[in-house]
Amino acid sequence: MVTVQNLTMRYGNRVLFQDINLKLDRNKRYGLIGANGAGKTTFLKILSGEINEYDGEVIIPKSNKVGVLGQNQYAFEDYTIMDAVLYGNKRLFDAIKEKEEIYATGDFEDDAVNNRLADLEVICVEEDPTYEYDVNIAKILENVGIEASLHHNLMSTLDSADKFKVLLAQVLYPKPDVLFLDEPTNNLDIETISWLEDELQRHEGTMVVISHDRHFLNAVVTNILDVDYQKIREFTGNYDDWYIAANVMAKQLELDTAKKEKEKEQLEAFVRRFSANASKARQATSRQKQLEKLNIEDIKPSSRRDPSIVFKAARVMGDEALHIIDVNHTYSDGNEVLKDVTLKFNPGEKVALIGPNGAGKTTLLKIIMEEIKPTSGEVHWGATIESSYFPQDTADIIEGDGTLYDWLRAFDPKRDIAEIRNCLGRMLFNGEQQEKSVESISGGEKHRMMLSKMMLEGGNFLVLDEPSNHLDLEAIVALGEALHEFKGNVICVSHDRELLDAFATRIIEIHADGSLTDFEGTYEEYAEAKQSGSI
Repeated sequence: MVTVQNLTMRYGNRVLFQDINLKLDRNKRYGLIGANGAGKTTFLKILSGEINEYDGEVIIPKSNKVGVLGQNQYAFEDYTIMDAVLYGNKRLFDAIKEKEEIYATGDFEDDAVNNRLADLEVICVEEDPTYEYDVNIAKILENVGIEASLHHNLMSTLDSADKFKVLLAQVLYPKPDVLFLDEPTNNLDIETISWLEDELQRHEGTMVVISHDRHFLNAVVTNILDVDYQKIREFTGNYDDWYIAANVMAKQLELDTAKKEKEKEQLEAFVRRFSANASKARQATSRQKQLEKLNIEDIKPSSRRDPSIVFKAARVMGDEALHIIDVNHTYSDGNEVLKDVTLKFNPGEKVALIGPNGAGKTTLLKIIMEEIKPTSGEVHWGATIESSYFPQDTADIIEGDGTLYDWLRAFDPKRDIAEIRNCLGRMLFNGEQQEKSVESISGGEKHRMMLSKMMLEGGNFLVLDEPSNHLDLEAIVALGEALHEFKGNVICVSHDRELLDAFATRIIEIHADGSLTDFEGTYEEYAEAKQSGSI
């Protein structure tokens, strides 16, 4: 159990939250949500002991083993991958390493050496009774996608995405009583996220997790901690339960006597629509029953605002959209990522491009957008197509010392400044924020800037590479709805399954061996077909 008493956190004159009192129980998994900048990560760091300057008290029994997902991917560069995971149990790690040193250099005629070995053996038995730490670590590493042949390589040999996977394995391996996770699905592909969901569902202690992946939160958490109004409110249920209740409450507060009947119909339509999107039609009845049982009297509507994302094509599309013919690509280091890719996209199709990390998804998008040339093959756009691109490396593209509206206006100097400011406002940049320099804004703000640019461009074929990274949950929901309503074409790479389910009518998976699966239907239908073995 974790107990929070009279917790207040300030940064200068700004109060993040105050007078927080919570009891986080064993066998409960808490999803920590809130707008960007609300203080989610700060609260998690206070719970884990990384931040100590605050008013109030956080109590975790000393007998509880605490696990914190590391964020410094370069902290273990000189460790083998296996040792980096073992380090998650520091007591066992130290005992094993000291044993190895003694066996290599110790004087076994010395009673002190033998006594020390005996003490170390006791520690090893206490921490690893079955003497299978290496087997258990190997299994976790393989589950997160690190092949067995790499386990004794140095961490420095891995790319940043795989380093993060090792840190995830490190925190899961000791099976801590209290688990704190900040964005654990970052850099994970869909298959690994599914494995992680199963793993966390079996966690028997207390867990607090921050995530912008709605599907992940719905699958894993039993309770929601909502950071809002300088408070942290607890709600029983997953993210969808909280979202429905918060929206119902917001709508109820808008009711007046003359509009009650009309608003009641709108409420029911909202529940039907949301249930169909989030949990699919067969669960709509269940969602309705949940809504009837919800205790929403104590839930205030969120102070957070949803961005207004609307993509409107400026040009009507003709009969041809995009044709990719026999595309192959091999990088200069010999890494072959695409093999004989031939795909045709018809007008109006909305495609989710999925697959494991490194399979070539981003490479294919860059070839489509003519940022790189394929080793062989051709890409043919329809004559009426006007594409708009959301690249994965947005942070590197949005730079300079100009204001936000200056950066947008540079792409179309004739564009009316009022239209640009209005577009920024719809993405939650107020007048003062629009005067900020683009070099001073956060990763999430740069993503909202790129979405602003795409809305102004009015393309009829949208190409997006991991657009949900750095966006908060409200923005991801708004993006999914915008892509669903868009009348043109979409190709989107994402590991966010709720986002994919919101818009995709066709799923293309690039496999690690370079082969493709091309499926007509929603992501949920694709997942069910894979599970049943029909594809």
